[in-house]
Amino acid sequence: MFVRKIGIDLGTANTLVFVPGKGVIADEPSVVAVSILDNKVLAVGNDAKEMLGRTPDTISASRPLKDGAIADYKVTEAMLRYFINKVSGKVRFVRPEIMISIPAGVTSTEKRAVTDAAIRAGAKAAYVVKEPVLAAIGAGIPINLAAGNMIIDIGGGTSEVAIISLGGIVAANSARVGGNKLDQAIADYIKRKYSLAIGERTAEEVKIQIGSALPQVKEDHMEVRGRDLAGGLPKTVKISSNEVIEAMQDELREIINAIKKVLQEAPPELAADVMDKGMVLSGGGALLKHLDQLITKTIEVPCYVAEDPLKCVVKGIGIALDNLDLYKRTILLSK
Repeated sequence: MFVRKIGIDLGTANTLVFVPGKGVIADEPSVVAVSILDNKVLAVGNDAKEMLGRTPDTISASRPLKDGAIADYKVTEAMLRYFINKVSGKVRFVRPEIMISIPAGVTSTEKRAVTDAAIRAGAKAAYVVKEPVLAAIGAGIPINLAAGNMIIDIGGGTSEVAIISLGGIVAANSARVGGNKLDQAIADYIKRKYSLAIGERTAEEVKIQIGSALPQVKEDHMEVRGRDLAGGLPKTVKISSNEVIEAMQDELREIINAIKKVLQEAPPELAADVMDKGMVLSGGGALLKHLDQLITKTIEVPCYVAEDPLKCVVKGIGIALDNLDLYKRTILLSK
């Protein structure tokens, strides 16, 4: 297969891979399972996620990205190599050009780590683009106009808030709060209130099934199974949706504060544009029930969920790859 260009949405929770002409051809969790004895990669993606919380002492299953940045360089490189091989095969006649999304708040060292990992994993050239710009392109926002557009991209590790005008970020803020922190908050709350230890997969299920950003008159309930901290035996408790809201309050407040900060820093004309057009919500966190309503209510500026919010960044990568020469001048950060 002659794959010349590949786009990778390298997320803390999930990694999505885009190939021009074919669309999104891989969407797997950003999890790698490694053998501790010989440091060999055993599984990546879906297979590795199945192992989370279920591994013996000889195997470590973990996420190589923490809060949107590379926490384990070698494991990230192995993960990138897995996705590149999946797309273009292990025997390649052409080394592909790769575009990778990174959080707006990363340091130059973290940026360098991503490009180096991609080149070592088999790329001819690696470009990194800030996530809010790609999310805005993917959400159908005309970023090249002389008008302010606000994007709130809530991923697994970070929440990226940015006002974009003339193809660039004018004001931005990155809160190291995302889906993973919300899951952790739910797990901690259940531990405190019910003395029940649950895993991150169970906490994520609770968030998806009954999680909400605003209190509901008619509450939803869910049975949660875990380990009783007092007796050490399995136990089941019943959780309500309003308890989940209570658990996530501090994290949701951090996201709101990041939005407020960006609006406070923005030039008055752009802030006025945002008030007229509203804010666009993207990323997996946008799927949390009533989050758009909470933001609208608190900030007093309309907030809308983008169409297919999970795929906004990877769609943006696809559009940028199709017009690589045009975007090279405006949105690319470095080679």
